[in-house]
Amino acid sequence: MNVRPISGASVDARRRGTRPVGRRGLPVLIAGALLMAVTACGGSGSEPGSGSADGKGGSSSAQPSKQSEAVVTIAPEDGAKAVGTSGALKIGATKGKLTEVVVKDVKGAKVDGKITGGGTGWTPSTHLALATKYTVHAVAKDSAGREAAETSSFTTLTPKNTFTGYFTPEDGSTVGVGMPFSLRFTRGITHPEDVEKAIGITTEPAVDVQGHWFGNDRLDFRPEKYWKAGTKVTVRLALDGVEGRPGVYGKQTRTVKFTIGRNQVSVVDAKKHTMKVTQDGKVIRTVPVTTGKPGYDTWNGQMVMSEKLTVTRMNGETVGYGGEYDIKDVPHAIRLTTSGTFIHGNYWGGGAFGNYNASHGCVGLRDVRGGHDTSTPASWFFNHSLIGDVVVVKNSDDRTVAPDNGLNGWNMSWEQWTA
Repeated sequence: MNVRPISGASVDARRRGTRPVGRRGLPVLIAGALLMAVTACGGSGSEPGSGSADGKGGSSSAQPSKQSEAVVTIAPEDGAKAVGTSGALKIGATKGKLTEVVVKDVKGAKVDGKITGGGTGWTPSTHLALATKYTVHAVAKDSAGREAAETSSFTTLTPKNTFTGYFTPEDGSTVGVGMPFSLRFTRGITHPEDVEKAIGITTEPAVDVQGHWFGNDRLDFRPEKYWKAGTKVTVRLALDGVEGRPGVYGKQTRTVKFTIGRNQVSVVDAKKHTMKVTQDGKVIRTVPVTTGKPGYDTWNGQMVMSEKLTVTRMNGETVGYGGEYDIKDVPHAIRLTTSGTFIHGNYWGGGAFGNYNASHGCVGLRDVRGGHDTSTPASWFFNHSLIGDVVVVKNSDDRTVAPDNGLNGWNMSWEQWTA
């Protein structure tokens, strides 16, 4: 080891009148040198503590904050239970604008909605489902483009009282051009707009379809005119979670599809005692009939076939006619009204068909007992008819059938239907 610099330092020290440090002074000198080096790294002549972390100088308190000023709010609060299905979900932003909102259930199904108020809020497009856990993720940006985000979850209520809708026609069926989509609810509805909003109908080809309420428990949908043959109809029932009346919620989610078959409309002339059966506007057969006798006249108007029965019992007591008749084996019966009007086979009418009116209000066609003869007018008509086909009665001495007596809303004008 070369110790000459140290010795020299000792000599210089004696010449300056200072006390020599010898070898034990080496750590002190080195420590002093390190202290000078650290001080020099603090910046060009800056005071201690005044330098910035990146060595560029300036006060750290002058740097802009990296945290967004935007505030995202979500209601209900995180972890909430028994949340209402409508009106409870509210998402907003202050000091910024919402840029993204995702609401979904545990299966990943998203709730549709839209950002409103220029970014200050988000509104769901539909109600929520019952007894379902949802997660919410919302993002907002402030004026500097910095993002703030919030995530929460909640669970909707499980109601004590529910309702469903029984519908016709059946899923997958092919029906006639007069068939409405008809729903009967198990509870009276006092919030009809909310219920109707939860029912979506699409058609191919597209046609305007509107709903009409009969009382508070029945809702029918139809276009302005009879359906076009071949139309495909899809109905989406999203009633789960809809509050149909205070404290009573729908519990039904279902898709129903049906197809419109060929166009068959049959016109009964009560004065001429005939029925002309048309398909696609062309008469394919004229059938002799008998309609309601005086005092029991058949309804006038457009009536839609709602039920087909190969054989049924008809008892006058069920329609207010006492014991005037009780026929246990009426063949080829097709229901036209809820009140009991049918077009059906008749094996007891004798010479009435095409000559005079002899029924208690039904339209009768010649048939044989048991309905086994496929060549009879009643058998032929039954086999050529679909639920949803239309029978129009004219020139009867009775009034027009009520629109809600069966599926017979076609007896209302479009203006009345949509009012």
